[in-house]
Amino acid sequence: MLNVAAITTGTRALGPGLRSVLWVQGCPFRCAGCIAESWIPVRPATAMTPGEAAQALSIRPDVRGVTFSGGEPMEQATGLSEVIRLMRQDRELDLICFTGYRLERLLDDPPNPGVPNLLAEVDVLIDGLYVRSRDDGLGLRGSTNQRVHHLSGLLTDIGYDFAGRVRAIELQQAGDDLLMVGVPDPVLASAFQAAHRED
Repeated sequence: MLNVAAITTGTRALGPGLRSVLWVQGCPFRCAGCIAESWIPVRPATAMTPGEAAQALSIRPDVRGVTFSGGEPMEQATGLSEVIRLMRQDRELDLICFTGYRLERLLDDPPNPGVPNLLAEVDVLIDGLYVRSRDDGLGLRGSTNQRVHHLSGLLTDIGYDFAGRVRAIELQQAGDDLLMVGVPDPVLASAFQAAHRED
C-alpha cells in the first residue's frame, strides 16, 4: 500500500507538458522551509494500492507526464515503481522524481530494496536536500545545491530548462483544502505556509 498525501492531474507547474502528480506522505529529512511541512510526518494519510493510484493519475487522457514528490518518494519506492509501470502499459509517459537523497547514495546504499526499481523508471531525478538560503527562485529544483539528473535522456533536448526557468505555481482545490502545485519562490512559500497555519 502507498501512503499518499495528495494527487492532482492536469498541471503544467511540475515539469514539461501536462502532468499528473503524486505526493507521498512522510519524509525523514525535515528541511527547514519545506513548502510541504504537513507531509513530513510519517503518519497515515490516504492508503492506496499502486493500481488505485495509477488509475487516479491516469484519469485525463491528455496527460503525458508524471511527477513524484512528497514527502520522500524513495521511502515508498516499491509502490511508486509499480504505479508508473502500470500507467505505462496504456500510454507513453515521462517520469520526474524529486528526492532528498543524493543519487550516489541511492545507487550505492539505497534506503530500501525498491529504490533500484524506481530509478529504472525515472527519466529525470532532482536530488538533494532543500536549503532555504540557496533558493534563488528559479528552476524546478528548490535550491541551487539540488541537481537535475537526466537518467534516460528522454527529456534532455526538449527545450525545458529545469534549472533556470521562471517558476510557475498553480492553486488547485483538493476537497476542502487548497493545494499549491509547483515550486514557489521563498516569499510566496512563506506566505502560503503562514496562511495555512492560521486556518
